[in-house]
Formats: sequence, C-alpha cells, structure tokens
Amino acid sequence: MHIRTALTRLVRGAVLTTAFIGLSAPNTVAAADGSAASSGSGGFVPAASVPADQLRHLDRPVPLNQYSHHSAGFRSSRAAAAPAANDEADLRKECARHAKEARSAKGWLKSRFESCQKRPYDLVLRNKKGTESIGRLWFDMWTLGFTYDGSRRVDYVASIENIRVQTVPSEDATKWRIGQRFSYSIDGSSSDPDAKVIAPKVQGRDELLGLWDRKPHWNLTYTSPDKGAQYSKGNQQLVSTLVTMDLTADSPNASSYSQVGAYYSNVRFDYAGPVAGKYKGTVFTQAHVVLTMDRKDPAVRESALHIYDALHRPERTFPSFVGKSVPGEKEPLHRLVNKDKQDANRKKSIAECEKVWGKYDGTDLQCDEYPFASTKEGSTKGDDRYSVRLIDGDDNEAGGRRLNDVYINNRVLDGDPFYVKVT
Repeated sequence: MHIRTALTRLVRGAVLTTAFIGLSAPNTVAAADGSAASSGSGGFVPAASVPADQLRHLDRPVPLNQYSHHSAGFRSSRAAAAPAANDEADLRKECARHAKEARSAKGWLKSRFESCQKRPYDLVLRNKKGTESIGRLWFDMWTLGFTYDGSRRVDYVASIENIRVQTVPSEDATKWRIGQRFSYSIDGSSSDPDAKVIAPKVQGRDELLGLWDRKPHWNLTYTSPDKGAQYSKGNQQLVSTLVTMDLTADSPNASSYSQVGAYYSNVRFDYAGPVAGKYKGTVFTQAHVVLTMDRKDPAVRESALHIYDALHRPERTFPSFVGKSVPGEKEPLHRLVNKDKQDANRKKSIAECEKVWGKYDGTDLQCDEYPFASTKEGSTKGDDRYSVRLIDGDDNEAGGRRLNDVYINNRVLDGDPFYVKVT
C-alpha cells in the first residue's frame, strides 16, 4: 500500500508590477563563490577587497531609516511589514540554523519543495578614480523558493532587508540603488520535446534604497504548461530549468556593481503520472533525497541492520569478495521504474539467497536485497556490489513501504538519485 503525503502550499500574492529599470552589464570578474562581481577603478566593491586602513572611517553602520545626509535630511518612513505566511516564517527560522549553506549561490535546500538563501553583503563605494572610499552599504538578500507536489509551478519570495549605510559628507546614500533581475533557461538535453516555461511579467526590480527599505519583499511565479496526461506514451513532459538572479548596486557618482548568478536554482517540472504519486509536480533537483532507517526501529530492525552491514561491514555480506563496497551512503542510488528490470533484479537476488541459505519456502523469511530491486544499482548491474540476506518477511515489506514513501513524497522519478542513511 502506498502512503501518499500531500505537500501543499498556500498560493502566494500576485507578482509585483514594479517597473524594472535597466540593469546594464558592467565589466565583471569572478567572485570567490564562482559568481561574478564588477571590476573597475570606482564603484561598489566587496569590503573584503579594500585595505583595512581605508575603512577606518566607514566602520559604523547606520540603519537606513536613521540615516541623515547633510543636505537631504532623509528619514525612511518604513511601512509595517506584512506578516509572512507560516511556511515562509518557519523556513526563515530553519534557514538561520543553516547559515553557511544558506549564504551560497544556491542557498540551503530543505527539501525538493523548499529552498532558502540568506546572503549578507558588505560593499564599499569607491570614487570614480578608485582612490578613495566614500561610502559603505550593508544589507541582507533573502530568496525563498517553493515548488509544489501536484502543480507545475515554482514561487520565489525575494527581498533586500536590514539595509545599513555610512558615507562621507560629499556622498548621499539616498541616491543609491539596488537591483535584482531574475531570468530562466531550459536545458533541452534533459527536457522532453516542446518544453516551455511561462515567466512572470516582471522579472526584475531596481529601486532606491528607501523604496527597498519600505517594501523589501516581492514575489515571482514561473509555471510550465502541459498537454494533459502523456506519460502512458512515454512523455513525462519534463522541463529542466535553471532560474538565476543577478544583483546590482549603483551610485550616481561611480560605476555599477554587478554580481552575476547571485542566486540560482535548478527546477524540474513533470507530468509523470502515478509513478510519482500526484500525477504532476515541480521539484528542486539539487536537494538531496535521503531514505533514513533506524536499527532500533522494531518495524524495520532487520532491514536496517542489513543495509548498515552492506554499507559499513560489507565483509559480512553475500556475495562475498575481497575489497567489496556497496553504494548508497556516499555514492547515490538511482530509481528504476521498469518492472521487467526490477523483476530481473529480484530473480537474481533470490537465486543468491538460495545459494547461501538454501530453500526457504514455507518459512516467514524473505530475501532482502540491497541496493533495492527498484534501483539501477540492483543485483543485475553486473559489478556484484550488492548484498542479500534472509530476514523476517514483515520487516522486509515494511522496509519496502518506507522506500516507496520516499519515492512518492519526493517525486523521485526514473534515474533520480537518492541516498540511504542508517542510524
């Protein structure tokens, strides 16, 4: 029996219709994380690239709503932030506990349905000649991503928050701008024919710091149209998509800063049918899917012990040979949905069980195999990196249901990777 868990999300607000004002592409150089940041003598540059002695007069960040320029008298009348939806608030809390992963370009992936990036920025404004530091800009960039089990859709909630500034008297931070621009591309080599994505009407936002401070959040939704059920004809309507976001920072008195690929996510839309549980859906493909089993769990104690031995003590498993290793913990397994090939795996594994333990008809025992018959690493792969063991039949079937739950709850399709962890 399949246990199907519905992963539903509330529909978020409509995409903002903020006008996007051209993000021109300045000269760029590779940043430490592989993205690109602007080069040139002047403009915003990462603070880490500026000698410490040139930052001594720019080391006291002021919240933007408290910043006052000698000629502008600026105060940000920040509006009260709208309360975040529960799933967004919960994801932010978890994101903070994974700060190292969350600050990377791809962010932290909680699951195939939720991702989160919190990336802090510390930029120094150099004058046009690049001879003097005249301002400093601190802010946090958040990007929350949500895909859906049951819908060909991905939502992003992007924001610029916690803006702080400091300037010399001749520079005015009220005229500084930050820009975000999203875009997408389709990987034709891993998509089915006629792959399409519908982008939101507005994919970019470029505004003064004060506008970001008053309204930090904006939403985007990408969808992929389908032609109805085609999976019985071998067409799962797969659309493999790369969504990226570029960041800019500008001052009227210097050249633009640009970071290409400040955020990215790999998204797959599908209409795979019953093999995936809900007939269609969307996932973040870079999220690790893990089957976790506990050797102390009475329902799957024998299954878990068998897998643990195969992964950590392969010398105790059959077939036996010197130097044996079994994949699944560090090397991923890959789902196999072809029933004939699954049956071939089971047939070979049963033959190995009978070779070692003899006939077990009439007992409560079953031949447990790892890697599983429903993986491409099963016993017929040809490298003998598998294990079989006679275990209690109820235990074996419970372990099979756990595996199927992982497939269904994570939209694991044919060839998708996943890992196994036994505690």
